[in-house]
Amino acid sequence: NLYPYLFGVESPLEHVMGYFVSVLRERIANFVDPKGQSLLADAVAETEAIAGTGGGDIEPQTSAVELSEGVSINDLRKNLPLLNQYMEEQCRSTTGRYGIELDAALITEIDPPAEVDRALSAINSTRNQVAADISTARADSEQQITMSARAVEIATNNAQAEVAPLHELAGTLISIKSEGGSDCLKAYLRNLRVPLFKRTERIYQTESKIEGKA
Repeated sequence: NLYPYLFGVESPLEHVMGYFVSVLRERIANFVDPKGQSLLADAVAETEAIAGTGGGDIEPQTSAVELSEGVSINDLRKNLPLLNQYMEEQCRSTTGRYGIELDAALITEIDPPAEVDRALSAINSTRNQVAADISTARADSEQQITMSARAVEIATNNAQAEVAPLHELAGTLISIKSEGGSDCLKAYLRNLRVPLFKRTERIYQTESKIEGKA
């Protein structure tokens, strides 16, 4: 296989180096953070478990977009051993192609061009700002929901406190009428009005006239 390497291509060294670079670029372009994939799998499994227990259709709190929306340069730098391993696996075919064997891949640093680095930094800053705004909005909504629930609970307690004396008075009147009859109930109401007369300044008494029809 050294013949096609030496005579089959015009620049064999540049050709093989270009092959290595293309493999590396393909891996970087399709790179997915394994930690994000594991978090996504756990979130999906937890959601399916909740739905299976009668929780209904519940969306996972961490969506696939949030976990795998692009890969930053820092993610690549943290996973350089994975890139080296992928290079070694994909370049095993170089022995059959060119008669050249790749012993090992050692990628120690990834430095993008200055323009790309600034663009990635701007994207990361924007993404962090969006995540912070979303967290703030969620916290505010949860606080508003909690305050609304408290307000409803307070209003319900106040209404029950106002209604309770009326229920108690109704029970007392029913008990008096059932035990003593209508006369006893009238006497109770008459005696109940006596304290009110002390606080009144003017009393109006009306008489109803019944007119007969010929």
